Amino acid sequence: MRTLLWAILLTLAAPLAAQAQSADLVLCDRLAADASDPDKPADVKGVAEIAASDIATAIRFCRQAAASSRRAMFALGRAYAANRQTAEAIAAWRKAADKGSSAAMVELGVAYGTGAGVARDEAQARKLFEKAAQAGNPRGVSNLAALGAASGAAPADPAQARALLGKAAETNAEAQYQLGLMLANGNGGEQDDAAARALFEKAAAQNHPGALERMGAFALEGRGGPKDRDAAKAYYERAAALGDEDAKKALERMRCPYAIKNKQGQLVTTLCF
Repeated sequence: MRTLLWAILLTLAAPLAAQAQSADLVLCDRLAADASDPDKPADVKGVAEIAASDIATAIRFCRQAAASSRRAMFALGRAYAANRQTAEAIAAWRKAADKGSSAAMVELGVAYGTGAGVARDEAQARKLFEKAAQAGNPRGVSNLAALGAASGAAPADPAQARALLGKAAETNAEAQYQLGLMLANGNGGEQDDAAARALFEKAAAQNHPGALERMGAFALEGRGGPKDRDAAKAYYERAAALGDEDAKKALERMRCPYAIKNKQGQLVTTLCF
């Protein structure tokens, strides 16, 4: 009789335990899921930033759910990062990355690329971004391209980088911008100013500073589409407002287009309007 009773209790307890674990993940998702995480189910909205008032609760429920969910482990890292527990965040992202979380790979890559909480290591950052990119993570692709652009180094395989960016550019503004640069410069394939301009325009619509600056340049030169000085100025102004230094310089050149130089070729003054 006692054996039968225990069997009944265990049978009842099993679904309750599963429900409790599921509830932990649901609450973790609600408070700390990243909207850009490819692991995230479509019905989970995600949050751009974890609210300060939710951090402690997010850590609690994500930690409980992390044992059986790499998505929760990644979210736990986000919660720790929001709580300025950098070491704990990196440890959680390492575990999630080891389980195949491409989002965690990206965050670790950012940490290595910036030296936040770990010794700066661009090679390790590149390796992590490449792994995430190969898994189809848009941020992995765009960060890999951005890393190459920042260092002035061309991708090891420009054609492959262009193909990866093509997939990410369907939804990601940074990827649209980076692919636009490759198309404009003819890296990894044929040069295509019209396609580059279309990509810059998409990214500019999402207020990407670099894309806004490029749209200003393309509109001013009539490159890949109509020449429109007024539109160029408007693009430059938007980019400058977001802190883009190249756009600020371009606006100054538009305001002062004529340079007066001496016999040695040194700038004496400019004529402004």
